[in-house]
Amino acid sequence: MLDADVAGWVRGLGLPGLVDLHVHFMPDEVQRKVWAYFDRAGETYGVDWPIRYRLPEAERVDVLRSLGVVAFAPLVYPHKPGMAEWLTSWVREFAARTPGAVPTATVYPEPSVTAYLDEALRTGIRCVKAHVQVGAYDPRSPLLDPAWGMLADAGVPVVVHCGHGPLPGEHTGLDVFNEVLRRHPTLTAVLAHAGMPEIRGALDLVAAYPNVHVDTTMVGVAFTARRSPLPVDWTDRLAAYPDRVVLGTDFPSIPYPYGEQIAAIASWAEDRRLGADFLRAVLHDTPARLLGLRSGRTG
Repeated sequence: MLDADVAGWVRGLGLPGLVDLHVHFMPDEVQRKVWAYFDRAGETYGVDWPIRYRLPEAERVDVLRSLGVVAFAPLVYPHKPGMAEWLTSWVREFAARTPGAVPTATVYPEPSVTAYLDEALRTGIRCVKAHVQVGAYDPRSPLLDPAWGMLADAGVPVVVHCGHGPLPGEHTGLDVFNEVLRRHPTLTAVLAHAGMPEIRGALDLVAAYPNVHVDTTMVGVAFTARRSPLPVDWTDRLAAYPDRVVLGTDFPSIPYPYGEQIAAIASWAEDRRLGADFLRAVLHDTPARLLGLRSGRTG
């Protein structure tokens, strides 16, 4: 699916647009460093990673609007102590000045985490990002335990990158994050990238916990198919939990057009047990519900 076709195709489903739960906007100096990291992906991952939407901030926002994205969660994440509070402050300001962006926050295992998370919750954040791989931290840290509890109590979704992809880290793995879920079984967790490459394990967590979801970020596209192929029973598992799958894309730092992700999701709906109802849930209704947005459905 071409990018130019996405917005019209989505409207054809009776939706006002897309709600993308996994988008990244960061301070310019941080964004440049992130892109520089992906520029070295050939050395790090053994595969080139050309940034498809390497554009100034305002132009990136315009691209999302042209794609029919009506709401999105701009996610930020730290890689060292003392960074999370600053990023949380920045992204809340970004959301305040950017129509369609919902306020988000991030966390890191440090003594101040409960203080800045509490402030963020009191000021209306809608989503949190936790990046176990980049942060290189243990999500079971006693410093983070109260934060997970606060998020569980608030019902605010946390998008957690805890899988081994694209490279394993010291504390990655769904078995590790499962220990967090055992302590906080009502936590609304969205497993980024459907836990790639442990996709089957991610779906097992969806089955085990009532508020665990998976996002579609980079799932089922050609770029990741070789390293993280979909399980043979993928659509069977989706049919069992069609309201626990949410749109995520990793825009702007993806090495292919946005429309490829939408086309992958559309291909899953060819299973007669899924169909248009599944598409409407994934692309709009479920992420809108998690973010506390009004439906705005046109049909």
